[in-house]
Amino acid sequence: PPAVVAVMERLLDPALPDAEFVNLLEQLMQVMYSSANAQERNMAQSVLTQFQDAPGSWVRVDKVLDSPGASTPAKFYALQVLGNMISFRWKTLPRSSCEQVRAYVVNKVIELSSADLAADRSFIQKLNLVLVQIVKQEWPHNWRSFITDLVGASKTSVPLCENNMNILALLSEEVFEFSAGQMTSSKIDELKNQFNEEFAGVFQLCQYVFAETRAIESSRPSLTNATLATLERFLSWIPLGYIFETDLVDVLTDYVLKAPFRANALRCLCEVGSLSVSNLYESRFLILYVKFVSNLATVLPISTDFVSAHDSGEDETQSFIMDLALFFSGFFKSHLPLLDQSTGEAKEALRIGHEYLLKISMVNDTEVFKTCLEWWHRLSSDLFTNILQISPGMSMALGAPAPGADPSARFMFYAPILSNLRHVMISKMAKPEEVLIVEDENGEIVRETTKDTDTIALYKTMRETLIYLTRLDPLDTEKIMLDKLSLQLVGTEWSWNNLNTLCWAIGSISGAIGEDEEKRFLVTVIKDLLQLCEMKRGKDNKAVVASNIMYVVGQYPRFLRAHWKFLKTVVNKLFEFMHETHPGVQDMACDTFLKISEKCKKKFTTVQKEERRAFIVDMLEILPEIIAELEPHQIHSFYESCGCIISSCSEQEMLKQLVEKLFELPNQSWVGLINSVKNDQTVLQQRDVMKNFVNILRTNARVANSLGPAYYIQLKVIYADMLQVYKTYSTMISTAVTTGGAMVTRTADCRNMRAIKKEALKVIEAFVMNCEEDQKAIVQNEILEPMIGPVLENYYGSVAEARDSEVLSLFTQVENYMTGLSVPAVRLIFKSLFSCTLEMIKNNFEDFPDARIKFFELLRAINTHNFPALFQLDDDGTQAEVEFRMIINAIIWAFKHTERTVSETGLQILLEMLQNVDESTYAGYFYKTYFKLILNDILSVLTDTLHKAGFKFHSQILMHLLQAVTSYKVQEPIWAQDDAEDVNLAAFGAAQPSNATFVRNHLLKILKNAFPNLTESQVNGVVQGMLEAPSEKVFRSHLRDFLVQTKEFSAGDNTDLYDEERQAQLAKEQAAEQERLVRSGLVRNDGPDDGMAG
Repeated sequence: PPAVVAVMERLLDPALPDAEFVNLLEQLMQVMYSSANAQERNMAQSVLTQFQDAPGSWVRVDKVLDSPGASTPAKFYALQVLGNMISFRWKTLPRSSCEQVRAYVVNKVIELSSADLAADRSFIQKLNLVLVQIVKQEWPHNWRSFITDLVGASKTSVPLCENNMNILALLSEEVFEFSAGQMTSSKIDELKNQFNEEFAGVFQLCQYVFAETRAIESSRPSLTNATLATLERFLSWIPLGYIFETDLVDVLTDYVLKAPFRANALRCLCEVGSLSVSNLYESRFLILYVKFVSNLATVLPISTDFVSAHDSGEDETQSFIMDLALFFSGFFKSHLPLLDQSTGEAKEALRIGHEYLLKISMVNDTEVFKTCLEWWHRLSSDLFTNILQISPGMSMALGAPAPGADPSARFMFYAPILSNLRHVMISKMAKPEEVLIVEDENGEIVRETTKDTDTIALYKTMRETLIYLTRLDPLDTEKIMLDKLSLQLVGTEWSWNNLNTLCWAIGSISGAIGEDEEKRFLVTVIKDLLQLCEMKRGKDNKAVVASNIMYVVGQYPRFLRAHWKFLKTVVNKLFEFMHETHPGVQDMACDTFLKISEKCKKKFTTVQKEERRAFIVDMLEILPEIIAELEPHQIHSFYESCGCIISSCSEQEMLKQLVEKLFELPNQSWVGLINSVKNDQTVLQQRDVMKNFVNILRTNARVANSLGPAYYIQLKVIYADMLQVYKTYSTMISTAVTTGGAMVTRTADCRNMRAIKKEALKVIEAFVMNCEEDQKAIVQNEILEPMIGPVLENYYGSVAEARDSEVLSLFTQVENYMTGLSVPAVRLIFKSLFSCTLEMIKNNFEDFPDARIKFFELLRAINTHNFPALFQLDDDGTQAEVEFRMIINAIIWAFKHTERTVSETGLQILLEMLQNVDESTYAGYFYKTYFKLILNDILSVLTDTLHKAGFKFHSQILMHLLQAVTSYKVQEPIWAQDDAEDVNLAAFGAAQPSNATFVRNHLLKILKNAFPNLTESQVNGVVQGMLEAPSEKVFRSHLRDFLVQTKEFSAGDNTDLYDEERQAQLAKEQAAEQERLVRSGLVRNDGPDDGMAG
């Protein structure tokens, strides 16, 4: 609307009087927050953004903040403008302006916080953040007295003191917690050192408040709580003397007795209790713990019903229970050896602490339970390692028992705690990934539709903990489980949840007890479950019991392999369940059968005692009956299981017969379809025919994956006809497109036709993926030669909408399996797939998402296995160069992509290509032609906020390029010798032109132009650091500091800049975890059948 436009234009006028500006801003805020017109709101947002970005906009801020008529939104916006200036333009201001802004903000904070702090707490908090931004810029060099000033002012007013505590907490967070990626490493170190040096004054202020607590407890308890909250931020980094050589520990434990301060005092104690320090302060830690437990028992007796308290409590109560869990688990992690060797009161406090944690573990809150579980996992692991496997080098992080301590005495101390813990773990067992039948929010039994990754991770930790507990006392674990199961039979504890958690726990301890004990235990469990299945009435009840039977048997392959009759009974029961139509039962039966097939496959192909022939032979005879009521996707899973079993057959003639028998039914359907097509090609257009083709081909693809190289027996039977079907449907699609245009590809019939083509390609890909090395000749002569022509020709000749991305993934797999193809073959693939696919995807970042990533995966495979062929894509040298430039442009386009997978693949290809170039004869040509282009584009994405996730590759590629010059690997001039500016850059400041001089001057030029906010000395330092970094680690650190200095990276989440370090740490932790699992026996001895009949 014209009136709104006029207001907006005037607001941006720098000559507008201040009073009028404030009025217009208010009008704009009204539009922004009250207008029903979306166009008006968008225009208002646009002009507010323009104003905020204007260099001089900050000079209006004080007029808004000081205006009595200014609304709260207007004041918040003004602070946002001021914060923007402090972050991005502070260093460009004259010194006098900086001091004026600083003084204004300080006075404003004092003015508002000296009044009633609760009046507008959120606005004062925002103002505090602005002040902290200024502190980060000014302190210590230009504001050395900041801490002294703040401490001194705090003693003049209670409300001001409380707000200053909040400011100190914010500053501590900014410096010690959120500084990575926000400030340069040197600035972070400087602020940390300064904070440490001046902390004495801050600590004295905290002590001053604590000393005055009694005087202000009733009038201003919020000051003490603010001080405790601020102290909590400090405790992880302050010198330990402030904690243990003062009365702080006593003050904090005494506050546990005072209700107003209990919660914040506990959070401080969580920080202190989790500190891992030398033996110097052991006595102080012991005093802290004993006194805390004593005081806690006074205000919250051990008899408290924590479950009810948590369920009915307010947020504050629930948070307190969580903090209790954090305190006990954190203290035990850091100081268990100290408590273990204690006696008397301290030893009793250790027992009481674990009793508290057991009670808290029963609370109906997943996060609270996870906190407790972390400790229980660690305790059970430590006890198992150090009591049952005591030997040098085997102690866990918690440490071995104290010297001279009796390991059996330690075990006896924890035995009652662990027995109670077993009850807790069994009753709260998380759902395993294999279980597909769940209770929904309406109390109905349904098939699970999505995987809950949090629950799966929780199950993994609980399973490990329960295995440790079982190994520590298998008899107690068995007794608890069997007692609970008998109560299910009696009915006194019957419920879906109780049965589920019990069976999930039973399944989780597979391999944790001896084989004989496992047999006795499992026979009882399965018999009871089968009896329960017969007893229960109702489909839902039977589905729950069936689900649990399938889960339990699937977890004990060692037992099944050792007891053929039981295995046979279980599998036949699974076949029964495959006829049960309750949602999820058939799926779980098929999944369990697949799992058992993978683990026990040899048992089914070997003639067992008292059997006439191998089980697989009998099973294949009744296969049509078994799968009669299964859905197509379940049939595919069943066939995959059969393929897995048959792959274990070592006798070639029998293998051939089994494969032929397995595919008897699909091949009958296949032959029938092919014969009907030969008689009348119009049947190809029938939807039932197309669906049959798809299902048969999907069955073949699943078996190709599980059967492996032996699938060639079946592939030979259908391959020629399959290719003919592929060609025929390709022609039909092309004809339909010619008649009706590209829109035809969206019709149901066309989608069905394309589905057949896709499945045919997947069959070939699955076979090639699982071929052995000695089958390369077969793949080359029998598979590739008949297929390569029609598939590539159809892809090239189709419209973009009809091209199948599976073609790209198939040839990627072929390239990887063959570890390179002939140059003519690479040329044919390139000319058929490359340019036409590039045309499909290059216009935007959204269309044909599947083709994008698969296209670059193919390019990566060719770069890996056929690198020299990339320079020989045509006999004509000029055309070959055009083709290679197209590849470079495609790679650059890829790493500029906003989709992370595509961009990272492009960066990987480029890095690998640079490494290949250095080892080839093409290095001179490559760097001469493409060095400058690649350098500029890598710098472009490096400084683009949308591509932070690629920082690891950016730094590796940039360092590789620069080292190629600084190490004089590149001799040919990399500058354009016919470009006067390039020639000048190559010679400026040097005796003679050189690549090193050009790169230095070129970097200086583009960085100065791209980042006018950086000073010349900053840019010089950046370039010098890039060229002289002695290692990749130093280079990365230098780049991060550079990015922090640029406006683009001055705000927002920069955690991706540290992704490589996180990934390296994760890999290290995973390796250590795997070593621990192996050492502790948590990796079950139930791996795939090793091919021995046994």
